[in-house]
Amino acid sequence: MHLSALSTLVPFIVAIGSANAWFRLPCTDPVVQERIDPIVQPGVISQHVHTVHGAKNFGRSATYDTLRASSCTSCLVKEDLSAYWTPTLYFKDPNNGQFEKVPNGGLLIYYQNRGTQDRMNGGPGLKAFPPGLKMVTGNPAWRSKKTATPVGSQAELQTRAGFWVCLRYNVGQPDYEGTGFPTTDCEAGLNARLHMPACWDGKNLDSPNHHDHVAYLSGMDNGSCPPTHPIGMMKLFYEVTWDVTYFKSRWVGKPWPFVYSNSDPTGYGWHGDFFNGWATDVL
Repeated sequence: MHLSALSTLVPFIVAIGSANAWFRLPCTDPVVQERIDPIVQPGVISQHVHTVHGAKNFGRSATYDTLRASSCTSCLVKEDLSAYWTPTLYFKDPNNGQFEKVPNGGLLIYYQNRGTQDRMNGGPGLKAFPPGLKMVTGNPAWRSKKTATPVGSQAELQTRAGFWVCLRYNVGQPDYEGTGFPTTDCEAGLNARLHMPACWDGKNLDSPNHHDHVAYLSGMDNGSCPPTHPIGMMKLFYEVTWDVTYFKSRWVGKPWPFVYSNSDPTGYGWHGDFFNGWATDVL
């Protein structure tokens, strides 16, 4: 990280320890909630609605240069003109079948120093995201729990990249976590989470399936990069807390009524995208 940007990021650096350091980037109101995806379906109307945070110039044909030309961002570090997006969650009214967007507190992004290449772990140091890097985690087509072997392979790690915590602390109930969707109300929110890859092949800013040019750390939240992807980067971790209890009076006692915009009533298709727009002299 370039020292000239340190004063901007200091308020967001929330943990520095002997093993890891990280900062937290809040993104409150979205830039847009539309059928737009310049990674998977550039230039056309995408298959489903996304909730998008970040650079103002986000659009169907966004590039690194157009993101960098944005006059502002919905996230709270002005030098970061990246774009971050996830599917939108809807409430399907069990009485009339109509769909309503579920309120949420915005997207919270953790920029984490992780892996054996981090200097705090004895490594040579993490590298900045290359300009225009694109990454996707999860799979919008999944509709059931996936398994893969061997454990720790990239295919297996991808199946564990998305999960949730059902927050119930405000009603004296224990929080619990899982994959797919929960079955109870989450009175303090459905906290949906995503791990992003943190290793790069050093060559490609994208790949045909939007996965192969990057890789997960061997332990997901820490560990080493595979030899095929030797460049360690900061690891991104997404959190969105959906206010599912807002609809409590209309569904509790009935089947789970929420669905992601990728026509997913199971929750297993939860996924996220990142399009790097950081200034090259900052991160």
